[in-house]
Amino acid sequence: MTDSAPTIKIDLPPLRDSGPRRARTLMIQGTASDVGKSMLVAGLCRAYARRGLVVRPFKAQNMSNNAAVTIDTDAAPGPDGEQPRGEIGRAQALQARACGVAPSIHMNPVLLKPQSNVGSQVVLRGRALGNCPARVYHEMRQGLMPAVLDSFERLCAEADLVLVEGAGSGAEVYLRDCDITNMHFAERAEVPVLVLGDLDKGGTMASLVGTWLLLDEADRERVVGYIVNKFRGDFSLFEPACETITEITGWPFRGVLRWFEGAGRLPAEDSLALERPAETSGGVLNVAIPRLSRVANFDDMDPLAAEPSVNLRWIQPGEAIPAETDVVILPGSKATRADLDCLRREGWDVDIIAHVRRGGRVVGLCAGYQMLGRVVRDPQGIEGEPGETPGLGLLDIETEIGGDKRLIEIDGRDQRSGCRLTGYEMHMGRTAGGGLEHPWLMLDDGQGGVRAEGAISTDGRVMGGYVHGIFGGDAFRAHWLDQVGAQAARIDFEARIEAALDALADHCEANLDLDALLTLAR
Repeated sequence: MTDSAPTIKIDLPPLRDSGPRRARTLMIQGTASDVGKSMLVAGLCRAYARRGLVVRPFKAQNMSNNAAVTIDTDAAPGPDGEQPRGEIGRAQALQARACGVAPSIHMNPVLLKPQSNVGSQVVLRGRALGNCPARVYHEMRQGLMPAVLDSFERLCAEADLVLVEGAGSGAEVYLRDCDITNMHFAERAEVPVLVLGDLDKGGTMASLVGTWLLLDEADRERVVGYIVNKFRGDFSLFEPACETITEITGWPFRGVLRWFEGAGRLPAEDSLALERPAETSGGVLNVAIPRLSRVANFDDMDPLAAEPSVNLRWIQPGEAIPAETDVVILPGSKATRADLDCLRREGWDVDIIAHVRRGGRVVGLCAGYQMLGRVVRDPQGIEGEPGETPGLGLLDIETEIGGDKRLIEIDGRDQRSGCRLTGYEMHMGRTAGGGLEHPWLMLDDGQGGVRAEGAISTDGRVMGGYVHGIFGGDAFRAHWLDQVGAQAARIDFEARIEAALDALADHCEANLDLDALLTLAR
């Protein structure tokens, strides 16, 4: 895509006339980003699903470099009979899990994956359309509305309740005419709206009243109430504020959701969470992760953060990697070459080389793996300007960005460690070089054989590969921690997430009148 608005042809299956909509629908819009919309929708999904309802989540457009692999049900099976994969926002995948169903490309039909300050990769119904400057996307996104509405109606045809998540603030009225995810969508899809305010941010009264003030009369009438989120303390002190909000706006107060202490046990939606990371301490293994400018799929680190033996720290721009670090992990990135520049700009490349010379360990995941090689080339300019960037030179590999995006789910056994390994691959680069003769993993290929994955240095201290979620497997995580001098706790990480979702649903049940909220859906 170029800076001039392209003509986008969107191939849709024939729109289905499913008759009267089966599902009731309710939308959660926020007064700003990061007010807790994703978590509230996840909690409501689990709570209503436990009541026996068929529930589905939906977010028309998400902007995040945290993505999940899911089956592309619209595509024809490949020659091997395998159904192709697509990708959606990781928050919607978690919400699907809360509903007890597999994620679908229709739960998040448009995903924007930022690659620069002014542009993103546009993913439509699981498939990348290409890279797009923000101004061009602004002009083209109304062309995506038919796909958005079609995906929404597909979910409505199979569910009793569809819970819709807005994006950012629903009161950005200067964007309304081309909006596909907030009030314009609510109007087109005839969905009632609850507005969510965040008391932890402060300014809740102003943000809710300001939202009402900016909306036109039709959109104000679409709002069926508001909820105050992340409250701590004595709510009676805030009740006069709610009375004033309701008096001015006419919107009913629908409840207060108190601070949820278990939020840190659930994957964060996007990198905003890394601006105030929950770090761990008290362990014996010091793990440092540079906070790259285009960091992606950073929830790869969550299982390590859950281990008591691990002190995990995200290194923020302007900070050095501490000398006492045992392991440096280079995470995924949506712009590998740009984040290699980021490493050098922050001096982290020097820190990492010194760390290795001292006998420290380095692990690279996906883009982080590519950065460990000699060079990363992007001749087609897929991630930015065409060109090449020297890597850190710690593995004898080189990578060229290009080709079709590799989207696969992994559930097999690593022959080298003997451990079951689960995760996924999501990348466009192809890696070659002598380092591949010393793979990190030897994975079951699903056909009775094995395939080599990644690379490991001859001294075993530098390793990397394309598998995201690799530390989520309890046995493999324990094996890796044993290798680097730490001991794993008896943590069932998947059960931990399930317990956190149940606790979040309990929290919603205890704080909100879910029967009353359900009557608002239509």
